[in-house]
Amino acid sequence: MTHTEPQFPGFCRDCLKGQPDGRKRCHACGSPRLVYHPELHQLTLAHVDCDAFYASIEKRDNPELVDKPVIIGGGKRGVVSTACYVARIHGVRSAMPMFKALEACPQAVVIRPDMEKYVRVGREVRALMEELTPLVQPISIDEAFLELKGTQLLHHEPPAMVLARFARRVEQEIGITISVGLSYCKFLAKVASDLQKPRGFSVIGEEEAVRFLSDKPVTMIWGVGKAFATTLAQDGIRSIGQLQTMDETDLMRRYGVMGQRLSRLSRGIDDRDVHANEAAKSVSAETTFFEDISRADDLIKHLRELSEKVAWRLKRHGIAGQTVVLKLKTSDFKTRTRNRKLDDPTQLADRIFRTGLSLLEKETDGTRFRLIGIGVSDLQDPSVADPPDLVDAQASRRAAAEAAMDKLRDKFGKGTVQTGYTFPSKRS
Repeated sequence: MTHTEPQFPGFCRDCLKGQPDGRKRCHACGSPRLVYHPELHQLTLAHVDCDAFYASIEKRDNPELVDKPVIIGGGKRGVVSTACYVARIHGVRSAMPMFKALEACPQAVVIRPDMEKYVRVGREVRALMEELTPLVQPISIDEAFLELKGTQLLHHEPPAMVLARFARRVEQEIGITISVGLSYCKFLAKVASDLQKPRGFSVIGEEEAVRFLSDKPVTMIWGVGKAFATTLAQDGIRSIGQLQTMDETDLMRRYGVMGQRLSRLSRGIDDRDVHANEAAKSVSAETTFFEDISRADDLIKHLRELSEKVAWRLKRHGIAGQTVVLKLKTSDFKTRTRNRKLDDPTQLADRIFRTGLSLLEKETDGTRFRLIGIGVSDLQDPSVADPPDLVDAQASRRAAAEAAMDKLRDKFGKGTVQTGYTFPSKRS
């Protein structure tokens, strides 16, 4: 046995003392939060997920909210961004329309999102992750995959202990809680992190993977949403165990590339690696209206505001996008997505807006919309973005005007300069 190998089969997540047997409480501090697993000290791939992230930050900053149901969202016509666990007991869920959330939990405290604060806290958590391993792959503002293989010589303890120490540090230094899933592959690490929320620490080993998955619903597999689950149910497939008995070729014949994913993930086969600092695939912004909107003028105003937000983010992060994507959601919650690929990548609000406008014009037929969004995908290096336009003689002037507005906004604030599209309307 080397000096870095664990002496005990388990440990306490509170005091981090090793546990010599399968007792239910820590022999040192009495805590019931013990971790045992046959593969505990061999597994190195983790998924870390902050618990009810936005709501946890708000409760941290306002102790009076600690025991109250808290919903982070945007008004009665918005949707739930995050609900704390107290609110979830009442049936509130993320992405639920706000009016339904308030019907389920009328006593909830509703707070509008403060994204700047949430991003700042997310970066604090990320910085602590990067102290553990260089292989941190962010998935969103509040979750990431970590690969700790080869870090035992650095930390002088196995990855499981490093992660438990990290969870305690986040709680003590940042004031929020996280859940950890530890496994041998991304799929099961993500599954594990959801098992015991909040403050969870779950382990799924390779030896048990097939058995663990066999009685789980097909919706546990990444990519199987409600629509596809319905298709599978119509074919008589409801559990992962059923997929485990089926031939991969037959599944691919039925469901194409998704059939291969079903076959492999149902057996715990996932060879995706953790890639550090994996780039985002798109940049977008959207807004949900307080009341449904059908007038083109009203939609255009929001489209311009959102285009400016997207352009600001592109410039801030030093990237450009070549495909403009328009998103609309009708009053009956049906989503429309339209896109157009540009000749060259762009960072300009003007180009994003004008392209989005041409897409929007085909949709403004009297339909009432509750949401509009605009974004860009096919992200590229900004050095190839926005070359001089030889066809549109005014494009260069508009680009120069936008650059001048950016300088004023950087100096005096985002609301300093507005276009005719975004200037407040005088209509009652």
